[in-house]
Amino acid sequence: MSRKIIITCAVTGSVHTPSMSAHLPITPDQIAEQAIEAAEAGAAILHLHARDPKGGRPSFDPAVYREFLPRIHAATDAVINITTGGSVLMTIEQRLSAAFDVSPEMASCNMGSINFAFHTMLDKVEETKYDWEREYVERTRANIFRNTFADIEDLLARLGRAHDTRFEFECYDVGHLYNLKYFVDRGLLKGPLFLQFVMGILGGIGPDPENLFHMKRIADKLFGDSYQWSVLGAGRHQMPLAMQAALMGGNVRVGLEDALSIGPGRLATSNAEQVRMIRGVLESLGLEIATPGDVRDMLSLKGRQQVRL
Repeated sequence: MSRKIIITCAVTGSVHTPSMSAHLPITPDQIAEQAIEAAEAGAAILHLHARDPKGGRPSFDPAVYREFLPRIHAATDAVINITTGGSVLMTIEQRLSAAFDVSPEMASCNMGSINFAFHTMLDKVEETKYDWEREYVERTRANIFRNTFADIEDLLARLGRAHDTRFEFECYDVGHLYNLKYFVDRGLLKGPLFLQFVMGILGGIGPDPENLFHMKRIADKLFGDSYQWSVLGAGRHQMPLAMQAALMGGNVRVGLEDALSIGPGRLATSNAEQVRMIRGVLESLGLEIATPGDVRDMLSLKGRQQVRL
């Protein structure tokens, strides 16, 4: 029997500026349409951020999320995964506000503070679409993406235990695996865990194949067989790392939040295009694509009927 592999699609986020691709969804209608299309293409989990529809800025406003989440929830069976990362320029309370409002089946949980920088993107952009973009991106050179032990413990208590929300534990470096083990040892988490190895972000672990093997080896050492894992490869590393992860027994994450291209020199026209590409590769390897129902069983999720939508 072939194993089932989870495809997560990160539909839109705060990392890439609108200027770099006209295909990045900004408005609630665009986000809903692209998310639904990605689910139809085979994404079982939809990782979602919001943008201010009037100016394109990353938004933490629950009201903006509610302009597209009900449409996605009604049109698909996909697992809705709300970011708690949001933007490096948001406060912790701002980053958590949408997840507290929606009480999703899943949310992201960033496992440590890092220098999360993407100011080098400005080297590729001569003019920006919005006035705020250049300053916003440049500020990441001097900002820290804050995720202290106190912040994480608060998130696990107020969202995990209070709402029975499960997490996509985003690990940007090997030390983040040890941070996660700390919380497991303190009895603040229960399995099965879902780890996302985030590779290729400036400030985190590099996207080298050797690093993926190392992350997996340390995760095995710390968590045994009580976890599922996936890989997020930033930029041009998205598809190669996804293929490597699949061959190693892992799951995959694609989407325009993480990479804007579909191949050398070619922008992806939608999130679904990336989902269809990786699905074709996985199925050619004899791997079965997990359905949302499979994911709910694999990760012991509370069920879509418990989401406040």
